[in-house]
Amino acid sequence: MYRYSQLLLRNFLFALGFIASIAISCTLLLAFQISEQQIQHQQTLLTVDQEIKPGDSATFAKQVSRFNRYQFINIANNEGAIIINQQQEPMQFADLILAPISQVKLPNSALTIRYQLDANHAVVFLRKAVLSVFVLSILFIFIATSFSLARYRRLTQNICEQIKQDLNLIISGQDDPDEVKDNIIDLPEIQQNLTELKTLLAKKTSATALLEKDAYIDPVTKLENRNCFIQFFENADSRSDFGVLSITRCSELQTINQVHGYHEGDNYIRKVADIMKNAISRYRGAQVFRLNSSDFATLIPNVSLKSAETFAADLTASFNEYQHTSDLDSIGYTGLVYFNDNKPVGELLALADTGISVAQTKSVNAWYAQADSSILYNISASYGNQHWRQEIDSVIENQRVNLLVQSIKPSSPNNRVYSEVLARFLNSNDDMLPTASFFAMAEKLDKIAAVDQMIIETVIKEIEDRNMQNHFFGINISARSINDGHFVIWLERRLLRDTAIASKLVFEITESGLQQNIKTSKKFIDMIHRVGARITVERFGIGLTSFKFFRDLKPDFIKMDSTYTRDIDEDKNNQYFMRLMVDLAHRLSVSVLAESVETQEEKFMLEKLFVDGCQGFYIGKPRAISLV
Repeated sequence: MYRYSQLLLRNFLFALGFIASIAISCTLLLAFQISEQQIQHQQTLLTVDQEIKPGDSATFAKQVSRFNRYQFINIANNEGAIIINQQQEPMQFADLILAPISQVKLPNSALTIRYQLDANHAVVFLRKAVLSVFVLSILFIFIATSFSLARYRRLTQNICEQIKQDLNLIISGQDDPDEVKDNIIDLPEIQQNLTELKTLLAKKTSATALLEKDAYIDPVTKLENRNCFIQFFENADSRSDFGVLSITRCSELQTINQVHGYHEGDNYIRKVADIMKNAISRYRGAQVFRLNSSDFATLIPNVSLKSAETFAADLTASFNEYQHTSDLDSIGYTGLVYFNDNKPVGELLALADTGISVAQTKSVNAWYAQADSSILYNISASYGNQHWRQEIDSVIENQRVNLLVQSIKPSSPNNRVYSEVLARFLNSNDDMLPTASFFAMAEKLDKIAAVDQMIIETVIKEIEDRNMQNHFFGINISARSINDGHFVIWLERRLLRDTAIASKLVFEITESGLQQNIKTSKKFIDMIHRVGARITVERFGIGLTSFKFFRDLKPDFIKMDSTYTRDIDEDKNNQYFMRLMVDLAHRLSVSVLAESVETQEEKFMLEKLFVDGCQGFYIGKPRAISLV
């Protein structure tokens, strides 16, 4: 709605335009009339001149100056001598506009007359007319503004009442057009706008509901997500007073994504979600949530921890059955904990996480019920860590590691590439331990250097025992190991003992790991080159100093991160970046490899970009090292 000042300003601007148009019209009209008068006066002078005798020119000039009222008159003879020069008052701009100076030559009296008729009366009339119009317009402004403001207020009040009524109908769900009577406002355009507003509000309400639903739904599994889990769990009215909370961790998801591809990873997660939904179907009120990429939460109300063990056992059986029909090392591990109104959700999640840590040290797809809440408050808080420490020590002591290899296919016969070694670890029952969890706990418990040492020794032994000196193998080393002085000294001495085998080894280190200490990383790479081995910087391209590696660290290979290779056949930006990296690397004699190649289209595009080798589920699945 317009405010009073806005209406006043608007009408005032309209009035100024109107006054200006009146003033211009009057000016043009008066100027035309005075111009006609000057033309008629010129004709009069010529007529009178015909009756003047040649000797009466001076007398005629004096008579002419009094013949009419002149604002200005100048009479000169043929020689240019001025006979008469009169001017009533200084000429104004309005005088020149209304009555311009005219000039006439009188042939009989031999005079030249320049004159301007008196226009003062016209100027005065113009001023009075414009002033009158201005005063009348100002009065009209205030009158029209008052009436318009009153009208706008009434109209706005009616619109507000109509909108309020329509909103109430929409909110209450009684927005049937046959039942809505818009009797308050009769203007058709207002009615149309209100109808459009109601439609828009209905669409916005529907869109808001969809957005709210998306915010609480996981897009891959269509399960409710962590936000919904927290909201549901903390709302005492929506859940039971007691029951069992279980957390299931798909601990091999990262490995599956890297080895089999992200599409397989999504399929794996969807299958796990289906298994869990089927497992809770027999429990009334049970719900499954996806907390993050690898964790699922299950709430089973009104059951004891002992009763929930049947659910966990059935879940493990389903996971084992799925594993047998797929090419996976494990499916998931479950931790269970009893909940009631006295336990906060943070404590329950910590207890369930401890249960998962224990389950991962037992058997494939195992579960563990964590009944002792005191582990969070006393020295046994590292209960799960202790199990992992014992398991890792047992693996290292008994060398319980299986070696798989995944080949890297060269883009041309002249490219020298290798096969990457993948380590899998076994517990005392020869059950596969979750690989990602094993490495994570080894890092956490400061056992990773010993694990890397065990893997290197096992690879060298396999090469010797199986006489595979004609093949090249890549071994992953953690960033913590290359910064461990004792490990670096051991590795140098071990490789110098078998220089022939050392020349067949390629050590893979992540770009982020090398960035932790550039100086130490350079010393390590120099040592590897001295003993005849080579270096690959894997997951290349995710760091902030990627270009410095070419100049400072001088690796033999760079393995591009999967974010650049995935769907590269459709991603123009990644194609440009990859072409740039390949060009820079080849100028410095560094080979470029691509990981996570999952489709034929990706492989063809990478070969067109002159990548030296490809690795991924499409190229080849991991297989036992004995099959190389």
